[in-house]
Amino acid sequence: MFKLDEGADSLEIVVGKMLQKSNNTIACAESCTGGLLMGRLTAVPGSSAYVQGGIVSYSNQVKIEQLGVEAKVLDTVGAVSSQVAVQMAQGVRKRLHVDIGTGITGIAGPGGDTPDKPLGLVYIAVAGQAGTRVTRNVFAGDRQQVRWAATEKALSMVKDYLEEV
Repeated sequence: MFKLDEGADSLEIVVGKMLQKSNNTIACAESCTGGLLMGRLTAVPGSSAYVQGGIVSYSNQVKIEQLGVEAKVLDTVGAVSSQVAVQMAQGVRKRLHVDIGTGITGIAGPGGDTPDKPLGLVYIAVAGQAGTRVTRNVFAGDRQQVRWAATEKALSMVKDYLEEV
């Protein structure tokens, strides 16, 4: 996991500065993190310059209706999948008219896991004009630790995306 040096700015501040400098906007589609990523981004003073909004899509119905996730994908591979994370990121980017969209879907626990989808499994996608990136992650810890780790990874992915474009 990405760690900042002691005394350094938090990831949300670093990403915010990068978004502002590059004149990019961001929106988030979150499932298992329940708005934590948006909360972190908007805790930074001046974030209204680059944060447009977000959609907490806990249910499949919201994923379909608000983000344009394909029902057949949900039926085939399930909500916790790379395909759904990608469609969430692309959907929020399109619907909120932003430069960068993020999608987070996973199993924060303590239940809901299966042999194929363990506790802490989180797919995170970042979509922008330069393409879409998605990662499969398995974070250790309790529900809050998994949610926090997922937002750290998402912020790190946005940072990496901005450094590449």
